Amino acid sequence: MIENQQTIRKAITYRGRGLHTGNNTTITFKPAPENYGIRFVRIDLENHPEIPALVDYVRQDTNIDSLRGTTIACDGAEVHTVEHVLAAIVGLQIDNIRIELNANEPPIGDGSAMPFVHKLIEAGIEPQNEAKDYVIIEESLSYRDEQRGIEFAALPTDDYRITVMIDYKNPALGSQHSGLFSLEKEFITEFAPARTFCFLHEVESLLDQGLIKGGDIDNAIVIVDRELSEEEIADIKSKLEINSDIKIGISGGILNDKPLRFKNEPCRHKLLDLIGDLALVGAPIKAQILAARPGHQSNIEFARMIRTIYKKQKITKRYRDVTVKGVVFDASAIQKILPHRYPFLLVDSVIEFEPGNRIVGIKNVTFNEPFFFGHFPGRPVMPGVLIVEAMAQTGGILLLKEDEAVDDKLVLFMGIDNVKFRKAVLPGDQLVMELTMLKARRSTFKMAGKAFVKGDLVCEAEMMAAIVDR
Repeated sequence: MIENQQTIRKAITYRGRGLHTGNNTTITFKPAPENYGIRFVRIDLENHPEIPALVDYVRQDTNIDSLRGTTIACDGAEVHTVEHVLAAIVGLQIDNIRIELNANEPPIGDGSAMPFVHKLIEAGIEPQNEAKDYVIIEESLSYRDEQRGIEFAALPTDDYRITVMIDYKNPALGSQHSGLFSLEKEFITEFAPARTFCFLHEVESLLDQGLIKGGDIDNAIVIVDRELSEEEIADIKSKLEINSDIKIGISGGILNDKPLRFKNEPCRHKLLDLIGDLALVGAPIKAQILAARPGHQSNIEFARMIRTIYKKQKITKRYRDVTVKGVVFDASAIQKILPHRYPFLLVDSVIEFEPGNRIVGIKNVTFNEPFFFGHFPGRPVMPGVLIVEAMAQTGGILLLKEDEAVDDKLVLFMGIDNVKFRKAVLPGDQLVMELTMLKARRSTFKMAGKAFVKGDLVCEAEMMAAIVDR
């Protein structure tokens, strides 16, 4: 795999209609500096708002999202159906690029990623000096939607491979599978040309919902899954603004007998969509991805899981000098994160960490703790206020961000509610502290904390904190 970041050599433009909106769009790809990432820019809007191509900005409350594509949005600006553009960028292993649009949806072209691939190759690909920042799947990861029969898995490997299986339980399409094992050797010829597809009955439904306004019989494969009357055919032609005759053919065939580019072209296009949606992880991936019956919504959910791993890796690499199995942050790393020192540093290690969501910290309570000499002589008990403090320090680590250093920041606690002490904590106990994020608003946060000894709850509280400049 290519080890250094890449951008394009020069700006290049492509024009066409958006599939769902029908808007005439000009899309311009521009070079970008190292570590810029992929960003869409709405140059038709005031102040030219930028939308990072990250799963954090995916909207899932629009008709287009829930049905046929992926939409990203930020500060009131949005871009629909970004997956084919992103697939082209990832397939060519481009890391940094600025994508300017004068409307809210890229051109559909022929329904594949190939028009964008041609343009990006024409612009030229430029190596950069900075190393790529891969997200590396070190342990198996899985996602399942039982109701819809969708399954994903990511397995450790030293490159990027994807295998996809589709089964619509529809005789017009049947089961198909496909696999990509090398971006360099296979993407351009075997997957970028695969066109989007839908069933004939879906065309009617999408038209009724005001979508596929830019759709026609040249930018999608339409699978005939039922017979239509002459009136229904005329209605579809009118809505799609088609003046020529269209041939419905027999059930199980392709509208207008359009030849397939590959025998399993629909499955290859599903793999292409998955490449585009997983681009929203925000980093190139080293993993083998297995997907059964994927769709945009499930692709995004799986991308969120991988992005969480990426955020964790970004943070841990910054503070951790050595890797210890079962430990996310050891005592040395914690001293780089927290400003506290003996005798007030009350977290020895972190064993679980989901950035911005959940953390589990450990405090080994020894007889040598300085507070035991006065609390209480002859019957040492860890003060409840220090149990809460230990949870609060663990919560402070939970607030780490992958793109923000701790050197110029402090975490100050603003309030503690619903504190309950269930059992005494004694010398020799191991205090296990679990913090879960309840609310996060820019620089203020609310967390729920629980502390356990040997599985028994000893303390719980809700804590509010703020990040301030040091």
